[in-house]
Amino acid sequence: MCFGIFTSCSKDPEIQKKSGLPDLIFPEVVHPVDNQPNAIRWELGKKLFYDRALSRDSSISCASCHNPDLAFSDKVSFSKGVDGLIGTRNAPTLGNVAYHPYYTREGGVKTLEMQILVPVQEHNEFDFNIVEIGYRLAKDSNYVQLAKRAYDRNPDYFVITRAISVFERSLISKNSRFDQYLNGNKTILNNSEIQGANLFYSSKTGCSGCHDGFNFSNYSFENNGLYINYTDPGRKRLTGKSADEALFKVPTLRNIELTAPYMHDGSFNDLKSVINHYNSGGQNHPHKSELIRPLHLTEYEMDCLVAFLKSLTDESFINNPIFHE
Repeated sequence: MCFGIFTSCSKDPEIQKKSGLPDLIFPEVVHPVDNQPNAIRWELGKKLFYDRALSRDSSISCASCHNPDLAFSDKVSFSKGVDGLIGTRNAPTLGNVAYHPYYTREGGVKTLEMQILVPVQEHNEFDFNIVEIGYRLAKDSNYVQLAKRAYDRNPDYFVITRAISVFERSLISKNSRFDQYLNGNKTILNNSEIQGANLFYSSKTGCSGCHDGFNFSNYSFENNGLYINYTDPGRKRLTGKSADEALFKVPTLRNIELTAPYMHDGSFNDLKSVINHYNSGGQNHPHKSELIRPLHLTEYEMDCLVAFLKSLTDESFINNPIFHE
């Protein structure tokens, strides 16, 4: 790896040339008018997030596929749902979901409140009905009390979707070592990580063409040449348009070190494999982004990119006890 081992990283003039690093400024989180956060709503949302009662057979919870130790993602290609059924897409991180303009990998869900319904009704996930969940929770006096205090109603579909959304919107990750470096701590990154950052933002790689902004995503729908033939239709699943076949929402790179395996199907087990893929230019799918091309990076350049990506891990986020059960 490039952590101080490949000293030639800092000697390469093309890497060492400063390309200019951005200011990553986080905007205020916008909350729906009918779901303004408060302590009781957050407490209820957290309780629901970790409760297996939301699944048909009470075997899994939201946290089963979104582990706080893994930046609220999973460590397998496809997570298990009820009855051991396997999901169809890799579970993404929930870090900074408050800022997403739409949800699911094809972008078919407009709000976080609506997104809560997706795993509930998916047969390979909770395989349940939100109304039935409300009936189940209404038998629990603690839930009834919390729901009344939070939303002045019983723990029904309205309460469940909104309370979980309040909790998930609080999952803000913005204190990685790279953030601290940009905020003035110039000793927190080593040379390899700095050179990797310069490569990331350079025209040589074009990484920031898609992974832009404070959350390292422009939320566009792209094909990165993973395959020639895809079993997953991608955005076409939503629109029905052939032009959207095998297009997927660009994911955030924050805490990427913790969210392996990678891609919509978990087909890469480590970051070096991901970088190797982009370095190769990918497969020649007809919808492949024009930004995906052979990069001709050396081994130590690729290792510096991996080092930079690991600097996006936010230890204060994943170790924050308030987010854990």
